[in-house]
Amino acid sequence: MTISSLPDFNGSLLPVLNEAFARYSDDECVRFKDTAFSYREIGDYSAQVANRLIEGGFTPGMKGAVYSLNSAWSFIVTLGIVRAGGTWIPINPRNSEQDNVEILKKFGSDVVFYQQAFLTPVEAFVDGDCQVVCLDGTDQQWPDIFTWIDGVTSDSPEIDVSPTDLVTIPLTGGTTGLPKGVMLSHRNFRALEYATHTMYDGRRPVVLCAAPMTHVGGRIAICGLPSGARFVILEAVDPQVILETIQRENVTDFFLPPTGVYALLDQPNLDEFDLTSLRSFSYGSAPISTDRLKEALRRIGPVMRGGFGQTECPMFIARLNPEEHFIDGEIAPDNRLRSVGRSTVISEVGIVDENANELPAGERGEIAVKGPMVSEGYYEAPEETAKIRVNGWHLTGDIGYLDEEGFLYIVDRKKDMIITGGFNVYSTEVEQALMEMPGVQLAVVFGVPDDKWGEAVSAHVQLEPDTELTPAEIMSQAKDAIGGVKAPKQVYLVDDFPRTPVGKIDKKALRAAAWAEAGRQI
Repeated sequence: MTISSLPDFNGSLLPVLNEAFARYSDDECVRFKDTAFSYREIGDYSAQVANRLIEGGFTPGMKGAVYSLNSAWSFIVTLGIVRAGGTWIPINPRNSEQDNVEILKKFGSDVVFYQQAFLTPVEAFVDGDCQVVCLDGTDQQWPDIFTWIDGVTSDSPEIDVSPTDLVTIPLTGGTTGLPKGVMLSHRNFRALEYATHTMYDGRRPVVLCAAPMTHVGGRIAICGLPSGARFVILEAVDPQVILETIQRENVTDFFLPPTGVYALLDQPNLDEFDLTSLRSFSYGSAPISTDRLKEALRRIGPVMRGGFGQTECPMFIARLNPEEHFIDGEIAPDNRLRSVGRSTVISEVGIVDENANELPAGERGEIAVKGPMVSEGYYEAPEETAKIRVNGWHLTGDIGYLDEEGFLYIVDRKKDMIITGGFNVYSTEVEQALMEMPGVQLAVVFGVPDDKWGEAVSAHVQLEPDTELTPAEIMSQAKDAIGGVKAPKQVYLVDDFPRTPVGKIDKKALRAAAWAEAGRQI
């Protein structure tokens, strides 16, 4: 199927959700800790939230923020905002409180749902025009969720929204200052739901929501409702709890970033758990070590699913499906495992030059994509949107190439490419080579100012436990493996890496510190 032959997604997501609540009404929808909610209960509670919002003057297009850790009620109120015709503003509780206050002020919100742990930043944001509701207790100045919805009808609200009206404004990482807001619309979510349903291939999945629901996890959950999924929500990522939950709840599908995959593999009792219920263990958001991926395929099973997406074009740019990790019944060679897969049922992927003209297979350029899940652009930033929409393509900012079979390979972020001695060096290529060395667990590579080379390749390396490797030995092995141009000119051994609020290694922080040490600013 090509994207030109796709169904028409030019409609509202709300009827699709309403149909799911009705079709699966008696089936379990959400389990959080010891409490289970049926589809009917999730539908009724979220309708009550929507109707209470509407009674309070909330109209389509208004914004609602959810400031909470993963929980059943954080998901319910998110659905309530959307069912009232509103736009969900996800607030990551792992950000600093100051950053979240600035985000709330920048994007605005007509209602804030919060957990008591985050009372201080909510108080710093709220003014008299904002409704505020506590999800897990009672604060004197604001009602708790149960008091707030008490007596409100659970009839499905009749709301008219257009296909381009917004479901949510998730935030990009941002290199400096506040992150940009990405506008994801009803038609975007209709397409994402279609691709999600296709991926499940008729199954009724049991989905473990361990990653933050303010991030990819929330979008996965919304898009899985029309497939009749059962969601098991964890408050935080804990490897032992994840393994226990997979076994106890017969989990079939879940997502973790590579660092989460490594954490599971490093559990000394991993092989004692029954993980045979798994059908799809998705990984992504950062490059994965091919050695650790092969270990996962051997120990967890033939269920690993790679992928590539970004906030501006969520989840389904490319997928490396479980069966594509194998060739003729054997684990595929490393080169295949380095791929993020092929275009999906809703995407068309191309590699383009500086003028957004498409390049042939094998040539490196910027990864570009077309499809109905491509966002409406950046919130209140048309100039920034115009920079990433050229010749009908959405430009991802990643450098990569397609092979003859259509498999996509990412070699670097465009802004992370190192120019050393006049040569282009892709940091992720060097990182992958370092992580293939015995004893190297993780590696982060970037360019630092250098009087001779312009930029020098610098690597921060975390060794596996009980490993003895010196920086000189690592540089020597790298030179033999990838040549003198690409090999790091400096290597620093570290115990761990700084992390972003969503758990990714914070390369920007490492690079900024290195540039500052060199007396330069990025």
